[in-house]
Amino acid sequence: MRQARLLQYCGQDGERRVILAQGDKAHFVAQAATTRDLAATAAKQGQTLLALAQANLSDEEADIETLYAEGRLLTAIDHPDSARILLTGTGLTHLGSAEGRDKMHRQLSEAEQLTDSMRMFQEGLEGGKPAAGQFGQQPEWFYKGDGQSLVGPREPLTSPHFAQDGSEEPELAGIYMIGDDGQPCRLGIVLANEFSDHVTERHNYLWLAHSKLRPASLGAELLLGEPPSDIRGTSRILRDGQCIWEKPFLTGEDNMSHTIANLEAHHFKYAAFRRPGDIHVHFFGTATLSFSDEVRTQPGDLFEIGAEPFTLPLRNELQQEAASWQELRIL
Repeated sequence: MRQARLLQYCGQDGERRVILAQGDKAHFVAQAATTRDLAATAAKQGQTLLALAQANLSDEEADIETLYAEGRLLTAIDHPDSARILLTGTGLTHLGSAEGRDKMHRQLSEAEQLTDSMRMFQEGLEGGKPAAGQFGQQPEWFYKGDGQSLVGPREPLTSPHFAQDGSEEPELAGIYMIGDDGQPCRLGIVLANEFSDHVTERHNYLWLAHSKLRPASLGAELLLGEPPSDIRGTSRILRDGQCIWEKPFLTGEDNMSHTIANLEAHHFKYAAFRRPGDIHVHFFGTATLSFSDEVRTQPGDLFEIGAEPFTLPLRNELQQEAASWQELRIL
């Protein structure tokens, strides 16, 4: 049976509700307007999200595919104060992910000389899966933005006017809430498109930080419990209704050089990331990029990412913003 998932619904009148999908059935959860509210209650009561949702399940069924098509399903998590959502991620975490990065970063050098990216990948292979309760090799880490950068599963991904590229990164993201006691709690995982500027990154790996300050799309389904260790999906790009690129992608710990627990430990070891009430969206990385296959996207392209055990895909059109920078004021 497909794992349980939580979804967030918004009606035409702005009414917010939570949906619990189990197997092929989905029902609205009574007395729960948002997933964040439900998680806060679960933390205070010492329950799991799944147990609390099941205890408050209504008889009202929800057709999540129809609601998705109607644009009534939101990102799997949000916050009324977007500044209380922190978007971060890790790279070079998947088996095979170093090859594409190494091609992007390699400059004129002797063939046997390893790039910083390849060295970091090898260190992850050697020490990224420590025994439970121990720190392993720390991964590459990046900051992506706050909740203003979150995009829904059917909303456009808008590239800034100064960007040199706007390309997809199909992956998983962990969703976390920091409890009142400062304890990080994993709520679940979501399907994500960690949209990036790979031309900027390729120029110099020290520009990775710039390349990541972009929006990101999150799926509607929050997968509860421990995620499967082997997740397989498909990433494609449509242009004028025609598929111009398609490739399978692998994720989950069986296909990674780090455990999820190790990535989490190295993120939350910093006290600044354990502020009560904050929400964290942490992207776990990917090994599959259309950019590595010399695909160059353009406005109007449609990114489509889908993977079991999720039911609903991400479908995000690439858009380009007009210049938005205004002259700095001196007060």
